[in-house]
Amino acid sequence: MAIARASNISPLIIGLTIVAIGTSAPELVTTLEASLSGAKDMALGNIIGSNIVNVLLILGIAAVICPINVSHQIITRETIMVIAATGLFFTVGRFGIFNQLEGILFLLVLAAYLTITYRAEKAHSKSKINTKVTSDDVERVPEKKWVASLYIFVGIVGIIIGAKLTISGGIGVAEVLQVSQSMIGLTLIAIGTSLPELAIVFVASLRRQSHIALGNILGSNLFNILGIIGAVSIITPLKMPTELINFDLWVLITITVLLLPLMITEKKISRFEGSFLIFLYIIYFSLQFSSFKNIFI
Repeated sequence: MAIARASNISPLIIGLTIVAIGTSAPELVTTLEASLSGAKDMALGNIIGSNIVNVLLILGIAAVICPINVSHQIITRETIMVIAATGLFFTVGRFGIFNQLEGILFLLVLAAYLTITYRAEKAHSKSKINTKVTSDDVERVPEKKWVASLYIFVGIVGIIIGAKLTISGGIGVAEVLQVSQSMIGLTLIAIGTSLPELAIVFVASLRRQSHIALGNILGSNLFNILGIIGAVSIITPLKMPTELINFDLWVLITITVLLLPLMITEKKISRFEGSFLIFLYIIYFSLQFSSFKNIFI
């Protein structure tokens, strides 16, 4: 928020870029560490699980705390882009393999989207008088850019260290419970690596900064799919396991598409809709540890 205020950039862009990338650092480190250590099923499970957590659990909690107003811009640009990126991820995961070619494509798509979004927001901010974030919008933030940047750097380093410990613990839990690594990635690790998103969204919702909350969720899901999978695929190929293809990948694409009608209705996500999203996540989480899921595998 300090960077937004100093640079005359809208809170939505900060949520979509700096905050989203920073809070996605655990997913990046976890996915890379798991892939290089041979636990690729856990790596892909973490990405799918994190995006499901973001859409159902974290967005649901944010809406329950404070109904999220949704602008036409978010519906037509950000939400459509998340759906398109998830569709691309679904197609490659189901019918192909994530290798260097796909990795480069994903990163190029992400770079193009961020460039277009940044330019559009800068042009939009110049046409508005009150788009700049002021000191009244948020309290106790550093006035200087270098101090704000230092805060971000220190926070990201701490997240990375914690994420490296998470992957080793996840492998141990999978062995003790005698469940698949992808299941641990989908549930325990996904929730753990999504805690930064939850913290950011919780604080933003309490401060009625719905654009930060929604921007962080959409930006995090975009960065998880395009940025993390893109970067990791260039280093080492990833193949989607059958367990994820037959069930969890379908859940991800379904709930992502569900975002559109939720946002179109009254141009907001209400407390009732937020409660419904949380309820859906409870069902999804429960199915992971039930025999019902085996029907789809």
